[in-house]
Amino acid sequence: QVQLVESGGGLVQAGGSLRLSCIASGGTFSTYHMGWFRQAPGKEREFVCAISLSGGTFYVDSVKGRFTISRDNAKNTVYLQMNSLKPEDTAVYYCAARWGMMSTSSLEYGNWGQGTQVTVSS
Repeated sequence: QVQLVESGGGLVQAGGSLRLSCIASGGTFSTYHMGWFRQAPGKEREFVCAISLSGGTFYVDSVKGRFTISRDNAKNTVYLQMNSLKPEDTAVYYCAARWGMMSTSSLEYGNWGQGTQVTVSS
């Protein structure tokens, strides 16, 4: 069972940037597909992006061209670079890990971090 710890959240003005990190421990990081999800107050947790074992990426339409997911297997870390942030990006951001097929469904991820708050002011 892999443990995940996110960091890098904070308060930023619209149009600004943040870089989230998620460090994994207790498992073989390179064998996990990694995903980022977010949950805004009063809303369901939603998929943001994912990266496969081989580095293939997938993004929800609302963040394409603004967010970039990457991974460094030597550091057991997945990153989320967020540019051109908008107030609607405000949420708690979670990283997640799963074996098997890469997925956009939160129900198929069994390993979660505690989340990091991202707040974008207008």
